[in-house]
Amino acid sequence: MRKILIAFCVFLPWGAMTNAAGSLDTIIIDSGVDQPISVAIVPFKTDPQIATQADLADIVSFDLARSGQFDPLASENMLSHPNDKKGVFFRDWRILKTTYLVVGKARQAIDGRIDVNFELYDVVAERQMLTRRYNIDARQWREVAHRISDAIYEEVTGVRGAFSTKIMYVLAKNAGSPQATYSLEIADSDGEQSRTLFASKKPILSASWAPDGKRVAYVTFETERPSIVVQDVDGPYRERLTSFRGINSSPAFSPDGRKLAMVLSKDGDPEIFVMDLQSRSLRQITRHHAIDTEPSWSPDGKRIIFTSDRGGRPQIYQVELATNLLERLTFKGNYNARARLMPDGKHLVFVHRDKGMFHIAWQDLERDNLQVLTQTALDESPSLAPNGAMLIYATQDRGRGILAVVSIDGSVRYRLPSSSGDVREPAWSPFLDG
Repeated sequence: MRKILIAFCVFLPWGAMTNAAGSLDTIIIDSGVDQPISVAIVPFKTDPQIATQADLADIVSFDLARSGQFDPLASENMLSHPNDKKGVFFRDWRILKTTYLVVGKARQAIDGRIDVNFELYDVVAERQMLTRRYNIDARQWREVAHRISDAIYEEVTGVRGAFSTKIMYVLAKNAGSPQATYSLEIADSDGEQSRTLFASKKPILSASWAPDGKRVAYVTFETERPSIVVQDVDGPYRERLTSFRGINSSPAFSPDGRKLAMVLSKDGDPEIFVMDLQSRSLRQITRHHAIDTEPSWSPDGKRIIFTSDRGGRPQIYQVELATNLLERLTFKGNYNARARLMPDGKHLVFVHRDKGMFHIAWQDLERDNLQVLTQTALDESPSLAPNGAMLIYATQDRGRGILAVVSIDGSVRYRLPSSSGDVREPAWSPFLDG
């Protein structure tokens, strides 16, 4: 394992890589807020010819439930099943102590597409809060359900929903054996509708999204030497950007998508570089005999956050790109790595060793307080949802790699188990408009 740690130039906890593999399975919700918001998502009235699809209400209910902030009412406990305002009797929903009510319908349009509309009601105030209508292709059925979840979540909480986003992860089968295979998978935020973007018999590492969600960058060993590759999510473009001697790792897109931070050891020590994606010119950012790795960007693109053991142990640093001014950000504990700044630029999430265990932690950079968010063991690779409300990370369950999600305050937790193997290195997409 030590050889892998040095070669990939990533500060990973011991045991972070295991054998076997599998696709994502049923989400297990471990905890939520103490007093979740009561909501009723009534089964949508659906035309018979499209009734073979999963009920939109079930998908929306599950989305809101896995946020940890909502407590959807089971359909069998509802006193009625209205699908528009005419059928809504607020008294019935107050009896059930429901705060919000969602009703809707889906019908086959003349052109073969599907018209979906929903209405959100405040039960206590007896008023309509929101109504939306969508015209979709049948293949967008789950997508429109997530969009409905996003709209409800934002209207009620004031925070933009992230249910319509994607997650990317590496799926490994028979790792460490001659039969090993690796694939880069993209799935909905609930783990459904996964598809393979790239597959190889050699390891895949450090996948990251471009800010427009249309490209990804990752490290592949398909030519034996590590290479950084950029690839379209829904197109034919795929290009190998670097294949220098030594380390080529940890690609991270700048917020404007025009640059790519990376780790290269082509001149000796592992250092942080930035590549201009148009000119392909390289700028060296760090110069130190220690290992500098795992770069990420500040939201304004003016700073790079990275991990370095220049102080003797892995800690988090930042460098101002305009001035090369270097600052150490973490001091608590003797191991802090893989940091990501939250959208506000004032809070940091990273891997933190606490009492010999690797957890995901959160730190207020202004007040310097630190909070451990996770309780599982060997937690790694945190990646923030674009709204900053949740983060996904890799962890272990009975010796297998799985993905888990935790809210930024640590109160909400759920797991996306692997059905038969090892899932690792998750990356949450940006908002995917349109």
